Amino acid sequence: MFSDRQKPKAMNEIGGQPNRIEKNTKIKGDIISEADFRIDGKLDGNVKTSGKVVIGKDGYIHGKVECVNADIEGSFNGELLVSDLLSLKSSAVIEGTVSVSKLAVEPGATFNASCNMGDKKGGSNPAGFKAPNNGAAKAS
Repeated sequence: MFSDRQKPKAMNEIGGQPNRIEKNTKIKGDIISEADFRIDGKLDGNVKTSGKVVIGKDGYIHGKVECVNADIEGSFNGELLVSDLLSLKSSAVIEGTVSVSKLAVEPGATFNASCNMGDKKGGSNPAGFKAPNNGAAKAS
């Protein structure tokens, strides 16, 4: 048994560590996982997880991402389906289509996507929000 000092930090990831694609790594293909995922490299494919997806500052995904939460510092192009919170950092560049329950955007983020906001069932759009798709939108 671990003492309180030696006990590993509790995380939602299987085995206590997130899955990672490191910088300078390129992957083509689909990823399915129940754990959190961090992308610091390049992924050309789809990600489906019941956890959180983090795209680091140098990370890039081209494809479809389905997850519960997402934090994006890097670039994304494709279809993004987030059942809870999507957080865009100031360095984020998003293109494509986004479906999300909650959205947080830092000033400076580029959000060039059509966006549907609603509940987890994806049925309603209480805010009636649809981002214009006529150029990059800068949050400020």
